[in-house]
Amino acid sequence: MIKVAASILACDLARLADEVKRVEKHVDMIHFDVMDGHFVPNISFGLPVLKALRKETKLPISVHLMITNPEDYVDRFIEEGSDIIAVHYETAPHLHRLVHKIRDMGAQAFVAINPHTPVFLLSDIIMDIDGVLVMSVNPGFSGQRFIARSLEKIRNLRKMVKELGLETEIMVDGGVNEENASILIKNGATILVMGYGIFKNENYVELVRSIKQERGEFAD
Repeated sequence: MIKVAASILACDLARLADEVKRVEKHVDMIHFDVMDGHFVPNISFGLPVLKALRKETKLPISVHLMITNPEDYVDRFIEEGSDIIAVHYETAPHLHRLVHKIRDMGAQAFVAINPHTPVFLLSDIIMDIDGVLVMSVNPGFSGQRFIARSLEKIRNLRKMVKELGLETEIMVDGGVNEENASILIKNGATILVMGYGIFKNENYVELVRSIKQERGEFAD
């Protein structure tokens, strides 16, 4: 089953609770981007907003930590209600220890990779994680154009997962829309993160419905 994650980075933050209530019947999870102005050139949400959001929805919340020193914060984000924690390969020098800390605390551990980071670097950690977050734009801002080369990365990642007999989720974030959703799924994506496509789209219900009917070439 293909899943859709609604990224609140694109919603009306003055009406956060209402925005989440509006879409939660149609999506599978809420996506929460954390930016520190250091690892990425933007600042977004933190723990107080997550705590407030957790009270407003029963949907799983995926937290994408676009921050340096993620090991200093994962426990607090899990305590405030994260179901999935995605940490960047580029910011975690002790990645194996960090992902096991996340899983030991009861959350799913995802590893995020930037557009310039090759998939093969995940070969020594892929067995230890629940999913990979492929950034298909340079992280930091919503509404960017999809980087076409990401399709090859998704395809190579799905091949790695299949050859190892794993059920690792492949989440794609950045420039995902009605024009490329189908091809992303056919190349192996299992979770699509959408911000503008959900919160700024009058026809988002139809879009989500069509996405969930798609099946990738790697599907059973």
